[in-house]
Amino acid sequence: MSASAAARAGTAALGTFERYLTLWVALAMIAGIAFGRAVPGPFQALGDATVARVNLPVAVLVWLMIVPMLLKIDPAALGEVRRHWRGIAATVAVNWLVKPFSMALLGWLFVGHLFRPLLPAGQIDGYMAGLILLAAAPCTAMVFVWSNLLDGEPHFTLTQIALNDTIMVVAFAPIVALLLGLTAIRVPWDTLILSVGLYIVVPVIAAQAWRRALLARGGGVALAFMLRRLAPLSLSALLLMLVLLFGLQGGEIVRQPLVILLLAVPILVQVYFTAALAYGLNRQLGVAWCVAGPSALIGASNFFELAVATAIVLFGFRSGAALATVVGVLVEVPVMLSVVAIVRRTRAWYERA
Repeated sequence: MSASAAARAGTAALGTFERYLTLWVALAMIAGIAFGRAVPGPFQALGDATVARVNLPVAVLVWLMIVPMLLKIDPAALGEVRRHWRGIAATVAVNWLVKPFSMALLGWLFVGHLFRPLLPAGQIDGYMAGLILLAAAPCTAMVFVWSNLLDGEPHFTLTQIALNDTIMVVAFAPIVALLLGLTAIRVPWDTLILSVGLYIVVPVIAAQAWRRALLARGGGVALAFMLRRLAPLSLSALLLMLVLLFGLQGGEIVRQPLVILLLAVPILVQVYFTAALAYGLNRQLGVAWCVAGPSALIGASNFFELAVATAIVLFGFRSGAALATVVGVLVEVPVMLSVVAIVRRTRAWYERA
């Protein structure tokens, strides 16, 4: 058995735990809010464990979630990504030419007009700014998780994330400045650089070293065995992260449930619109489903660490912008899991093209 075939075999089917993931996610969200209200001290301590506004406990949980996908990556196969240039072009176009501007439109429509009478008048502009910050920062590490649940093409996923990170360094500040009408955007470069290092560089290097050791010791069989062993650990880390996030933000959810719900609406519309656009565009271009799935997920999800940090730097910790980015954090996991489910269930339709 080859290493690549073993990697596919290690994640080909969903087990009982994975099939009921939606239920576990709902229970984790409820548990997080309940524990955060009942015993806030431990959650506050974990929430304060940050460097450059990057939460270290969350970073550890992200590592546990993304290692299975990174173990599948064969460096010798990265050159084959050239075959997927249409998927890369579609993803870049949706991420940078459509997503930030469509969110500005959705924010103007929902927050600026439809929901304006129901929201605090002094925070309207802040809410819209937070939504734009979310859309201007495409997701990095969590896309490995979503792609792994799809059994998406891992080399495409890694290459596309690396390309997005490169574009982000150049394009994030100008796009945000244009859409917010600000002449100077203070990008939290320490947060951006540390996040890329913690969530991409370090785990990629560690996973590749582990992969080489597994292959040297037992070949593809050893790699497949380890991937099967890691699958429950990866999803458990996802649920623990939900408990932590909802535990930290449970107070806000209880204090401002209507505001949270209303701000979630344009984010939900954006996620499904962007995912559908990327998925459909890939289908029209004749891109393989294993590439189109990750492409749709990359376009739909957000780099919420950067968005939250930028909102705090520009507008303050208690601002409407900061709250809007936090709402993005809260809806990210359950909504992206629904996108994963939709993409899996539409595979037959996609491949009839």
